[in-house]
Amino acid sequence: MERVSDALKFSLVTALAGLSAIVSAETIMTVAGRMPALRAANAQAAASSQAAAQIEAQAASPSTAMAIAKSADGHYWAEGLVNGSHIRFLVDTGATAVALTPADAERLGFDPAKLAYGYKVTTASGPARAAAVKLAEVNVAGAKVENVEALVIEKGLDASLLGMTFLGRLASFQATRTALILQP
Repeated sequence: MERVSDALKFSLVTALAGLSAIVSAETIMTVAGRMPALRAANAQAAASSQAAAQIEAQAASPSTAMAIAKSADGHYWAEGLVNGSHIRFLVDTGATAVALTPADAERLGFDPAKLAYGYKVTTASGPARAAAVKLAEVNVAGAKVENVEALVIEKGLDASLLGMTFLGRLASFQATRTALILQP
């Protein structure tokens, strides 16, 4: 009787290991298939007044954990309130810093033509020049960080990126299948 029980346990563990391997392989293939170049035009253009109202409501009464829903394109797009202006970010944990398009930088009061592009960076579109700026306050989904270092990317960035100079200052963040959870 003990042999049957051990054989059954072994079969069960082997079956679970095989299932785990299949699920892991499918996840890797799914993630690998969602690594296209950034294209703001293909991203959802749903940066509406409803999203802006949600940001302002979360900023007024922040809770302990905040969530950014995963978009249909598989990315995490977040409406941010930066220095009082609304900016739409692609959340990018691979970006060392918050990276702004020249248009978004201009909306924040920076003059892209007068910035000192003294940094060389690599974007999804290739090498580019960048200028360092400081953002007084970045609020995303109610998670607020002050004095955030950022880069204005001269050319080649389709959307502003919410990178590690913001994310790294949170207590934690976690990507799930449906949302990115921010813990301030």
